[in-house]
Order: sequence, then C-alpha cells, then structure tokens
Amino acid sequence: MISQALLSVFALVFSLVSAFPAPVQVRQAPITTLSTDQIDAFTPYTFFAKTAYCSPSTTMSWTCGASCNANPGFIPVAAGGDGSDTQFYFVGYDPSLETVIVSHQGSDFAKILPLLTDLDLFLTPINPSLFHGVSSSVEVHSGFGAEQAKTAPAILAAVQEAMSKYGTNSVTTMLTCDLLGAALSLLDALFLKVQIPSASVSYVGYGLPHVGNQAFANLIDSTLPDLVTHIDNKEDPVPILPGKFLGYVHPSGEKHIMDSNAWVACPGQDNPSTECTTGDVPNIFDGKSSNHDGPYNGITMGVC
Repeated sequence: MISQALLSVFALVFSLVSAFPAPVQVRQAPITTLSTDQIDAFTPYTFFAKTAYCSPSTTMSWTCGASCNANPGFIPVAAGGDGSDTQFYFVGYDPSLETVIVSHQGSDFAKILPLLTDLDLFLTPINPSLFHGVSSSVEVHSGFGAEQAKTAPAILAAVQEAMSKYGTNSVTTMLTCDLLGAALSLLDALFLKVQIPSASVSYVGYGLPHVGNQAFANLIDSTLPDLVTHIDNKEDPVPILPGKFLGYVHPSGEKHIMDSNAWVACPGQDNPSTECTTGDVPNIFDGKSSNHDGPYNGITMGVC
C-alpha cells in the first residue's frame, strides 16, 4: 500500500503541473461500459497479478494458497527475485488460457530499494541492447528501465522455454499494483515482442503509472495494437504519476473502475474525460491512495 508520506513527496513535485498549459484535446472515440462477462474475463489475470506478491519458493511449486488455487492448472517454469533489490516474478504456462504468463511483484514500500527506484523520475533513452532497433527518441522512466533490465534475460529464456515446451505462440505479461511492479511488465511486453517478433504478446496491468514519453506510448500502441489493457481503480493517484508535465504519456487501453463500480473503456492516450483517470484525478490532491490496491472485481492486491 502507498504510504501517505510518499504521496506527500509526490504532491510537492507534481503540484507544479498547474503552471503548465493544458494539452490540446482531440476528439476521442466514445467511452463504453464493459459487460459483466467482459469484467469477469480479467479475473484469472487479476489473480496472476496478485500471486506475484508470493515468494518464488511457493510460486515455483504453485503452493501459495488461495492466490495459486484460483488458477489451478497453471504450470510454473521459472520464478525469482528477492522482493527487495529485485522484485519477485514468475513465468509459466496456463493451459486454460493457452498463453505463457509473466508476472511481476509490485513495490514493497517497507523496502528502501524499490522506493528509491520509484523516485528516480527522469526519462532516459530505452536500453538499446535489450530493445534492438528501437529509436533513441523512445524514453522511459530511468528507474523502471534499470529494474526491468535486471530480470530481462532470465524472463526471455523462461518465456522461450515455455513457448517451445507447450507449443504456444501466445505470451501475456502481467503487472501488479504499486509503482515499480506496475511498470515492469509493460516494458517486458515490448521487450518480448522485440526479441520474439513472431510471438503474440498482450498485456494486462493494474494501477499502471506513467512509464515513458510520447514516443514510447506511440510505440506501444503501434507494436501491440489493441493488446494492452491497464486497469485503474476509482481515484487511484498512481496512474497520474510521474506527472505529464515531465513528459510522460500513457499508451492506449485504459479500463477505469468508476465509483459506481462500473468499468468503462477509455479510448486513446490519457483520456481527459472525467469518466477516466486523467480527468477524474487531475492532480495528486484529488487522489485516494486507498483505491490503489483495489478491489478489482472483488480482488485486493498487495498481499500474497
């Protein structure tokens, strides 16, 4: 869960946004309400995201209790991280979904290293050794990029092993709530598509912060068209961080859970409608940190 002290730090920085002119708004496609069946379809992925908070010893043996039991057919291939210097992660195959799953733990604010990474706000060119052929104009949060690079080789090897062993071309990257973990799988999704062009890579995330600049958001939209879903809960402030005035832009694909608990699809990048997070939470002072962990259709994040 995000501490009030951390939000106060962000509030001091992001209150500067009022000094900047509002962006030019373009006409968006209509906002639509998701059906119960559409919402329920995310439930297996939500539990996979929640499971990333469990230790590698339990995710590798798939004995983490209720979180693992929610996806009983899952077959682990690799797991790692220490929950501090490197966030927990796991990779495996789900026969019912017919896809390889990659999931990262969210930030543990009781640990100082993830906190320091989250506060490393500056945009830097994306790692050219991992993202071959991607223009240096594509920039990402420097802390998120450095953290993703730690596990990228191991995750790539595990994904390739799972794809070969189970005869699938589908990969779904998952992210959990909280700042650090919420960004790693979006970078993983792009990384895996660059490294395995033939793979069908999709992404489902919860409480996603801004990860990169306009060029990054455009690249995600063009590389993974209609395959990115980032789900934001009510007045969660994390999705508006780091501030847009620093050059950050969300890719398309937002699903916003409204105060009525209805889910709506918000077309475009950082949709300004008050039915979507950018319009509903115009600054940090309008956010509610208690919304960050969910619930997401009844599922609360932050613990195994």
